[in-house]
Amino acid sequence: MNQLEQLRKYTTVVVDSGDIECIQKYKPQDATTNPTLILKSVLSKKYDFIVNNAIQYAQKIGGSVSDKVQNASDMVSVGFGTEILKYIPGYISTEVDARLSFNTDKCIQKSIQLINLYRNRGVDTSRVLIKLAATWECIQAAHQLKKLGIFCNLTLLFSFAQARACADANVFLISPFVGRIYDWYQKFSLNSSYCSLSDPGILAVKKIFVYYKKYMYKTIIMSASFRRIEQILELAGCDRITISPDLLEQLKIQTLSFTKKLDASKIDTVATQPVPLTESEFRFLHNQDAMAVEKLSEGIRQFSYDQMELEKFLLNLI
Repeated sequence: MNQLEQLRKYTTVVVDSGDIECIQKYKPQDATTNPTLILKSVLSKKYDFIVNNAIQYAQKIGGSVSDKVQNASDMVSVGFGTEILKYIPGYISTEVDARLSFNTDKCIQKSIQLINLYRNRGVDTSRVLIKLAATWECIQAAHQLKKLGIFCNLTLLFSFAQARACADANVFLISPFVGRIYDWYQKFSLNSSYCSLSDPGILAVKKIFVYYKKYMYKTIIMSASFRRIEQILELAGCDRITISPDLLEQLKIQTLSFTKKLDASKIDTVATQPVPLTESEFRFLHNQDAMAVEKLSEGIRQFSYDQMELEKFLLNLI
């Protein structure tokens, strides 16, 4: 077996892409998208039918130009999600505008709007995960949304405090960003040779995995944002792993065998869970981690920028 086939024995493989052809090729269980991936697919011109449908929808709904752009943008995301769901048996993750990351009420409102768009297109919305940045505000939004039957994927997760708060809120799934954590530490050790056993991104996920399994939290851990296949293989056994197309291709051509590295059955469990973090405790602990503070704000900025670029593109069409 190649390494991708081996990996599927230990963990659920997810494709991180907005490229529908790529998803057809690799046949993952689930798929994840974000504003950067959606923008890339839109600009590729391969999926103009999705963009054209979104423009027609926005024109039909009417309203101001700003309203039309917003409605078209939402429908682009839902359009890609709807198409992707035709080729996977599991979940599609669709991201909320990152500019709302510090407003709980607006995140809830936008999430409901996106779910309703999916529902109006005949999609089984139990297969849709709403992606939110793992800020305190978004974590609280995810907690409320779950009560409404809307499950969330908390993304841009870098600190253990974020992971703890997500578990406290009983969110459905988290996406710790292995590669971006690794990137931050690499800035300070440019000449060091790579070792997966000391990779800070891998160590962060392993710490979360042990904590979640020890206290029997139901929140799914989906490792994300990889830079090299060694990082993926070192996390074999994680609940889910979402992988970019280029790394999936590398896994397909490698045949060296590897073993399962994360095994929940080997972790002793504790019946009583820790007392949930308060907001002030969360903010203090998160802010003790300079890497997490920098990477979370950077991620929100980048996703916001790409969202605005998509809106500029749609504005020109409208």
